[in-house]
Formats: sequence, C-alpha cells, structure tokens
Amino acid sequence: QVLLVESGGELVQTGGSLRLSCTASGFTFSGYTTGWFRQTPGNEPEFVAHITWDGGSSYYANSVKGRFTISRDNDKNIVYLAMNSLRPEDTALYYCAVRLPGYFIEVVTPSTYEYWGQGTQVTVSS
Repeated sequence: QVLLVESGGELVQTGGSLRLSCTASGFTFSGYTTGWFRQTPGNEPEFVAHITWDGGSSYYANSVKGRFTISRDNDKNIVYLAMNSLRPEDTALYYCAVRLPGYFIEVVTPSTYEYWGQGTQVTVSS
C-alpha cells in the first residue's frame, strides 16, 4: 500500500521556522521525484518546491525562494521542507506528492503527481 504521511505543521509566529517531513512507504521511493504543494480553502493546490529522485536538483516557487529548502533522505524514505522567515501568507495545508521522473516543466502541475499525502496544517500568526 502506497502511503505518504506529512508531519511537522503547527501554529507559528511571523518570522518563525518549521520543518515539515513527508515519510513514504509501500513503493520504491528513490524512483520518484517529490513535490510540496499547499492549499488554502477554496483554492487549487499551489506548487511550493520540487526535488529530483536523487536530491541533486531542486526548484522553488518564487514566493518561497530563499526562505524554504527541500531535501530528501532516500535511506529513510523522507523528504523535508525547511521553512524559514514564515509569513501569514504561508498559512495553508501542506501536501507532499510524488511522480515518476518526466518533463521538468510539469513539476509545478498537481495533476502530474501519482500519489499524495493527507496534508499537514501550517498556520502563521501575524
């Protein structure tokens, strides 16, 4: 059974930091690239960050570039999202998702991902 479980979300003040984790099981995690998305009520999932299967390359949305860092540990089947200098507009439900390697241009598109976790809530107070 394919399973992605996010954790680490919580209430934090503006300027604070969090590290989200996405733990995978039930499939060959190292064969998949991983993305983080976030979603607020009434909106579509928004791309946040992506990392290649080997961790050799990453890509970020402009809104988080320089503040967030994505990384992965294939030995532990975990992908991390370190978030610094958090802002109220970062408040959202954060999801991790995995997809087989393909066209780079597609990594920002939610529908190209095969499996999704259930999400972890990040709330940044002003």
